[in-house]
Amino acid sequence: MNLDDLISEYASIEERLADPSVHADQGLARKLGKRYAELRPIIETHRELVSTQDDLAAARELAEEDGAFAAEAEELEERRAELEERLRRLLVPRDPNDSKDVILEIKAGEGGEESALFAADLLRMYLRYAERVGWKTEIIDSHPSDLGGYKDVTVAVKSKGSQEEGVWTRLKYEGGVHRVQRVPATESQGRIHTSAVGVLVTPEAEEIDVQIDPNDLRVDVYRSSGPGGQSVNTTDSAVRITHLPTGVVVSCQNEKSQLQNKEQALRILRSRLLAMAQEEADAAAAAERKSQVRTVDRSERVRTYNYPENRISDHRVGYKAYNLDQVLDGDLHNVTQALVDADMERRLAEAQKT
Repeated sequence: MNLDDLISEYASIEERLADPSVHADQGLARKLGKRYAELRPIIETHRELVSTQDDLAAARELAEEDGAFAAEAEELEERRAELEERLRRLLVPRDPNDSKDVILEIKAGEGGEESALFAADLLRMYLRYAERVGWKTEIIDSHPSDLGGYKDVTVAVKSKGSQEEGVWTRLKYEGGVHRVQRVPATESQGRIHTSAVGVLVTPEAEEIDVQIDPNDLRVDVYRSSGPGGQSVNTTDSAVRITHLPTGVVVSCQNEKSQLQNKEQALRILRSRLLAMAQEEADAAAAAERKSQVRTVDRSERVRTYNYPENRISDHRVGYKAYNLDQVLDGDLHNVTQALVDADMERRLAEAQKT
């Protein structure tokens, strides 16, 4: 879609959002609002570029008669170049899921109880990061470990509808194996151990994105359990859903009612099925999803958290910083920005080839 088409689309959405009847359908209004927010930076940059070009033409004309305007023309020339570059980047084809919210799953792997404790640390990091940027979070399902960690935990992360960036824009790079190097709380000798935690990120699918035939589901109910396997519920409220055509299995036990757990499990299932469908439809998406390592093996990692050196390293883009304590407290922006920038450079290079 070229710039003129985007300008027309923006004007059309603006007109529709001004119509009170549109807001009677909250789903439609939210969808339009998100698209409007996506297009706003492009339109605003384009408008500023047009205005700057007009000012530059006027300044050059005046500079021919009065040299005092030459400096202003030079500043406007620099500003025009900046805006042209910004617009070029904004017009690079976006990931179609960039406006979506996400389902983020954290699973303990190698390292036993220490891995489960680090899974809890990562959960806190993501919750604090979400709080910093104004996202809403909701823990959908969790399986605690004996010492206060998590065997696995699933959290939904949602942006506010007016935000220009969807959650997927930032968190899609978190998928993969996260390795931690530190002295475990369970280690009496003070030796540094290495353990691993797996993170899987999927765009949250809405019901209109994925249609699920109830006949394709096997729903099992059971009694929810806590640390050590003890029962924490006296009724069979936990739900396990198997999607028979694909073999995808999702379970939820956090809610008190069977119906609520079923709804939460369906949310996760829809998101996983959407990701699978996109893999099959788009080879590029398949390559990205495969980079989110499904097996939690210490040898295949995207990031290392080294406590003794207070160092965080992202191995995909060579990012390294010595503020691990701040990152774990939610200051994740510079880490995610390094990945966003690297992805942008890749997409710019691909756009130039076409």
